[in-house]
Amino acid sequence: MSSETAIFAGGCFWCMVKPFDTYPGIQKVEAGYTGGHVQDPTYEQVKHGGTGHTEAVRITFDPEVVSYDQLVDLYWQQTDPTDAFGQFQDRGDNYRPVIFVKDAYQDRVARASRTRLAQSGRFTEPIVTQIEPAQPFYLAEDYHQAFYKKNPARWREEEGARQEFISQHWNNSEE
Repeated sequence: MSSETAIFAGGCFWCMVKPFDTYPGIQKVEAGYTGGHVQDPTYEQVKHGGTGHTEAVRITFDPEVVSYDQLVDLYWQQTDPTDAFGQFQDRGDNYRPVIFVKDAYQDRVARASRTRLAQSGRFTEPIVTQIEPAQPFYLAEDYHQAFYKKNPARWREEEGARQEFISQHWNNSEE
């Protein structure tokens, strides 16, 4: 079995794990921090700002079962791509939406997908999600991993605004 990785930031990493964790071809989804200048940051450091890091998920997947392009499409459907200053109730740079690309192939796929989304007319505001080169990924503390399984009541609380947005903008879609 082969494997590849993808790194996506879309607000609270607690809410970004489940959609990928339950998707066919996914081998592992890890919550963590990336994009900043502090080595081995803690949750408290990232949460309070100043590290340059954003909460993100690192997805290990089997490209023979699910393509990177499919994962990027799934990513869009978990985020508000028109909000550069956080996602839903989570505000600030540490929650900004970013697709972190590891090579030229991922960069091409992500940019083409963003262009298709921008031209689709689905959103009236511009698509502002950034596409940036992957940087070191630091695993979040253990209690953040698979949070939706460990603390389902708290996860549902955090997930509410995201699910409302998804229902309004993505459900019953042909894309």
